[in-house]
Amino acid sequence: MPDDRLSQVFSALADPTRRDIVARLATGDATVNELAEPYEVSLQAVSKHIRVLEDAGLVSRSREAQRRPCHLEAEVLDLMTKWIERYRREAEDRFRRLDAVLARMDEEPGADPLTEESAS
Repeated sequence: MPDDRLSQVFSALADPTRRDIVARLATGDATVNELAEPYEVSLQAVSKHIRVLEDAGLVSRSREAQRRPCHLEAEVLDLMTKWIERYRREAEDRFRRLDAVLARMDEEPGADPLTEESAS
């Protein structure tokens, strides 16, 4: 996923109403009217939120007779998760190395583990 698309997805999810809409669509498809029910905003405002989610590729709309239900595109969430997971693993690796250095410091109070680490 190109960085600009990723930025668009994260930008779309920066709004709490849009995050709530995504969470609600995770349980099943819904129409704009159904999605608008809990909010004290106009149907037009909810439609704009959905349009932002559509533009980011998070939501699509289909046609079922007279209904146009919104559908969560979970593949986009999978791509975001992979991107986040990569950096989470890197951070965990850094913390594991730090834990090892701190453990050596506890074991050898007079030793300088940072000097020993760079020598190895």
